Amino acid sequence: WRVRIALAMKKIKYKQVPVHLLNNGGEQHSDQYKSMNLMEQVPTLLIDDITLTQSLAILEYLEESRPDVRPLLPGDPKLRFKVKQLSEIINAGIQPLQNLSFILDIEPEMKLKWGHDHIYKGFIAIENLLRDVAGKYCVGDEITFADILLVPQVYNATRFKVNMDDFPMIKRINEVLSEVEEFKVAHYSRQPHTPEELRPISE
Repeated sequence: WRVRIALAMKKIKYKQVPVHLLNNGGEQHSDQYKSMNLMEQVPTLLIDDITLTQSLAILEYLEESRPDVRPLLPGDPKLRFKVKQLSEIINAGIQPLQNLSFILDIEPEMKLKWGHDHIYKGFIAIENLLRDVAGKYCVGDEITFADILLVPQVYNATRFKVNMDDFPMIKRINEVLSEVEEFKVAHYSRQPHTPEELRPISE
């Protein structure tokens, strides 16, 4: 999802090959997929004759290889740090703890609470940081890595029953980003492999 947003922002056309994380024990564990991604995780991006894995590293590559197309990092080093700080809170501090590979090992009756509590803790930190740096988006008035990571994480927060009214800054920014075309086309509900029941009613 993060990479789809970045590809849309950078105006890069691509072809998707869905990898179902539950079918047959998880298609990401197949020998064919493992030959491209040794961690057996999604996403994997084949571009510029190389194979890229790990979404934040992929975003870095797309930014560095195409810096003049819709820049996603500020030029100011202090603001750039703020973007990366927010991004890493999500990427390293929240997302792994509620990711499928981790949640599968949690007792069924504890899954919801586990995911909820770790997302909530991370959102407290993000909400406080946004008070000092947010403009229209997470850091100022331009879309950055932080925004790209935020939207999918808010989607997961709702799955784990996090009350977004407790985080007005995050909620506002997410609502603004949800109206940006590049975020719309990258949304999980609009992908070719999305189950019909999860697609927007208007489609």
